[in-house]
Amino acid sequence: MANIEKMIASTFLEMAEGLETGSFGKKPKIALTGMGSEHGEENSMEAAVAAAREGIDVYYIGTLEAEGVTTVKVADEDEGHKKMEELLKNKEVDGAVTMHFPFPIGVSTVGRAITPSKGREMYVATTTGTSSADRIEGMIKNAIYGIIAAKTCGKADPTVGILNVDGARQTEIALKQLKENGYDINFAESARADGGCVMRGNDVLQGSPDIMVCDSLSGNILIKMLSSYTTGGSYEASGYGYGPGIGEGYEQLVMIISRASGAPLITGAIRYAAQLVRGKVFEVAKKEFDAANKAGLKEILAARKASEKTAGDSEEVAAPPKEPVTSQIAGIEIMDLEDGVKALWKIGVYAESGMGCTGPIILVSDANLAKAEEELKKAGFIN
Repeated sequence: MANIEKMIASTFLEMAEGLETGSFGKKPKIALTGMGSEHGEENSMEAAVAAAREGIDVYYIGTLEAEGVTTVKVADEDEGHKKMEELLKNKEVDGAVTMHFPFPIGVSTVGRAITPSKGREMYVATTTGTSSADRIEGMIKNAIYGIIAAKTCGKADPTVGILNVDGARQTEIALKQLKENGYDINFAESARADGGCVMRGNDVLQGSPDIMVCDSLSGNILIKMLSSYTTGGSYEASGYGYGPGIGEGYEQLVMIISRASGAPLITGAIRYAAQLVRGKVFEVAKKEFDAANKAGLKEILAARKASEKTAGDSEEVAAPPKEPVTSQIAGIEIMDLEDGVKALWKIGVYAESGMGCTGPIILVSDANLAKAEEELKKAGFIN
């Protein structure tokens, strides 16, 4: 009888907390390491208290105490990280928010920011860690990592854009091949007049895609700028931080913030972690990786590496007779530009490389435009 009364009391308590916070069901348990911040422990505890008011069970690892927050006392930052890992390993918490963490190769973090132009949320995939030692392979994987994070947080059909950096066009080719093979990717359209899924600076500010795919170094800069553009960089004032480490088969929820992160952003990071727990991020991840692999992800990555090796061993080709080149072919990777020109020379088409307002271009005569585009598509240089 006593057990039944206890269960009823617990149920009513959860209902009351749900009505108060707008969140029903079991409270996510999220640890926060508070020591090491450039803004002091008080900044971290402020975030912990704010998140606890939203129906999250916050375990604060540090020296401070506050009502509504469980404090795990530690003497210093190193001890705090050891305690965090212990809590995660023993499943005493569902996830953790911390300022640094050594993710294995293959795992990188999906940041989440509020874009300044329209106040839209945008996932930045990725911001820390290394998805792959190969840059383009990493960006291809980052797109899937971003989709996992966005879907877990309630974006049923997130739009995907690719930041216009080295590797963007090859990433686009691979992702579109994956889509053709059956993996569901909803590509975003750039706000620029020429459109396409390769995003410019305007798109970063406007949040044109739900997910901005990039390499982790570019992503790290983006998330820093988007979170602290009003403060000069010393205080990250808005958004959700650098995000969770995601990778195939990886099942430990660790969220990254920085030493410059302010209380509002840390609160956002804890909220982000709680959403991932409630949305069952690891189940979503398994489903997405299974779907991507079924659509030939591993084969696409292997074929790309093989073609890259072949291109590296390419023979010297003499240019055909020069002719006026007035037609432009866009959408080629800058690292592939000269190889693309040589591929056309090899079939007797005179071509030159150039740089247009949207990126690298290959110039050919009007008469050879269709033939050149067909050859470049066949060779995998353009879509």
